[in-house]
Amino acid sequence: MINGMGMGAVPPVQIVTTNNRGHTPEELASLCADKIISVADSATPEVRDQARAFRHSLERFIAHYMKQAIRSDRTTVYNAIRDAGHDKLAEYIRRL
Repeated sequence: MINGMGMGAVPPVQIVTTNNRGHTPEELASLCADKIISVADSATPEVRDQARAFRHSLERFIAHYMKQAIRSDRTTVYNAIRDAGHDKLAEYIRRL
């Protein structure tokens, strides 16, 4: 119990920072996969290996769809800026 409130154990806190940039889709996909998949230290080597392989596959899957979401959002931003009459700025956004 935490503070007598009947709550479970506090999950470990992880802080990940970058320097002068945001996180890449691959970095975020890795963080996401860490939250979705965990393997007990007491798991058999076969189970650990299978979980690690699945985690790697899931990480690639998540990164792929994150990249698609980024491209889709840029298209939306490009169109909104172009529709507002800022063609040159819209072109800069498109080239990112």
